[in-house]
Amino acid sequence: MSTVRADAARNAAQIRQVALTAFASNGLDVPLEEIAAKAGVSKATVYNRFGGRGGLIDSVVDELVATYMLAVVQRADALADPWQKLELFITGNRDLLYQHRAAIDVILNRYPESERIAELCDACADACRRIVAQGRAAGVLREDFHVNDLYDAFVTTALALKHGPRPARADFRRRTRFFIDGIRAAARADDKPSEGRSGSF
Repeated sequence: MSTVRADAARNAAQIRQVALTAFASNGLDVPLEEIAAKAGVSKATVYNRFGGRGGLIDSVVDELVATYMLAVVQRADALADPWQKLELFITGNRDLLYQHRAAIDVILNRYPESERIAELCDACADACRRIVAQGRAAGVLREDFHVNDLYDAFVTTALALKHGPRPARADFRRRTRFFIDGIRAAARADDKPSEGRSGSF
C-alpha cells in the first residue's frame, strides 16, 4: 500500500472513530467541522473520504444503533403471544430512544440522504405494521388503536427527548407503562382516557 493510500485509510478510520463518539454523545447533527477538527483533518477530507454527512452516518450507524434496533424487532418477532410482542416492541424502542441519542435522529429520519437510515426506518415501519396487525387480529388492542398511532407515539417520544427536558428514568418507564396499559383492549372499560394520561411522552 502506498504512503498516500495508507494516510487516506488512516484518516478515514480516525474520522469514523471520532464520529462514533460524537454521534453517540450528542446525536447525528454534530457539526462536521467539529468532527474534522477532533480527527485532525479538514472538513474537505471528511467529504473526500465519506461524501458528506450521509456517507459518514452510513459508516457508523450500524454500530451506533442499528444493531440494537433490529435486535428489538427480532426479539419481538420471536414471541408467540401478540400482546407480549407489543409490550417488548414498545418498551424496547422507547428504551433505545432514552439511551441512545442517535436513535432519536433515526426515528425522526432527520437525514434522508443516509441510505442506511432510510432502510432502518423502513424496517421499523414494517415491524410496526406487522406487530400491530397481529395484535388487532388477536383482539388484544383497542379497536381504535391503529399503526399510525404507534408511529406517532415513537415520533412524539423522540421529539420530546430531543427538544425537551430529559425525564428521570423512573418517570420515563412509568409513562411507558401508562401508554402500554392504555392501548390494551381491556382498557376500554368506559371509552374515556384516564385523567393525566393524554399528555406527551
